[in-house]
Amino acid sequence: MNAAAKLGAYVLGLTVVFGGALGVGQVVGPTAAPAQQVEDHAAMASQGEDHAAMAPQGEHEQTKNDTPRGLQVSENGYTLNPLTTVKAGEPTDFRFTVTGPDGKPVTDYQVEHDKKLHFIVVSRDLTSFQHLHPVQDGDGAWSVKLTLADPGAYRAFADFAPVGGGNLTLGTDLLVAGDYAPKPLPPVTRTATVDGYTVSLQGDLVPGQASKLTLSVSKDGGPVTDLQPYLGAYGHLVALRAGDLAYLHVHPEESVKAGPEITFYAEVPSGGDYRLFLDFQHDGKVRTADFTARASGAGPAQPGTSGHGH
Repeated sequence: MNAAAKLGAYVLGLTVVFGGALGVGQVVGPTAAPAQQVEDHAAMASQGEDHAAMAPQGEHEQTKNDTPRGLQVSENGYTLNPLTTVKAGEPTDFRFTVTGPDGKPVTDYQVEHDKKLHFIVVSRDLTSFQHLHPVQDGDGAWSVKLTLADPGAYRAFADFAPVGGGNLTLGTDLLVAGDYAPKPLPPVTRTATVDGYTVSLQGDLVPGQASKLTLSVSKDGGPVTDLQPYLGAYGHLVALRAGDLAYLHVHPEESVKAGPEITFYAEVPSGGDYRLFLDFQHDGKVRTADFTARASGAGPAQPGTSGHGH
């Protein structure tokens, strides 16, 4: 199987739980591995498809199985089909389709959070994150400007709801050729900085129950109280479970206050490490703060986590 074919096989609202529309999820972080060619990792193309945990519930209907969102390239007759390969460091007009049960590209989507489709691209070591919004052409194909700076394995997620259907998150791997050395999972922290902003995290993830997470945004030592709506909310939280990149997009607790606090409720299924990515907008620019959070305590067994990322 060539590299292009492997790509196709392997990439809040008051209460949010795993499997909701758009992000939380991963357990057990990756550690650095010897440099090697991405092609040698082609076997990863099919990994993650068989994991089962985190039954989706909440504002969207439950899927027909208990597989976490984002681990399958195809679900309920819908399939994510990458049409473009990506080279390290080169801006690419990345194209893909979502085909329906009839095998044809889906053209009719429900608008969710101001968009018909949300496209998330993360590196498998969870140190790179992009939240993108592709444009659809008249034939149903999607395109988006995508740059993947480094060689390696990436996971792409399409989060959408076809007209007449429930919300789905499909995932596929993108393999970028070149010398590949996964980075260690960033350490657990409650503070993140980005472009002069400081974001602090309060609350703990507890397996098996809704956990309140409050993120506070400050700048130059003072609270930011004039956050701007982004996609219909003051913040969007995407999280991925270390180990299998199970996916959940969470939404904030409804609030009329434009900061500094944004509150989310998230339910995780197991103990372990999670990467959280908060998008917020201020002064006309969207910024992303990232955290590694650890869920302590028991929960359903997490398959495929041996202390290393894939």
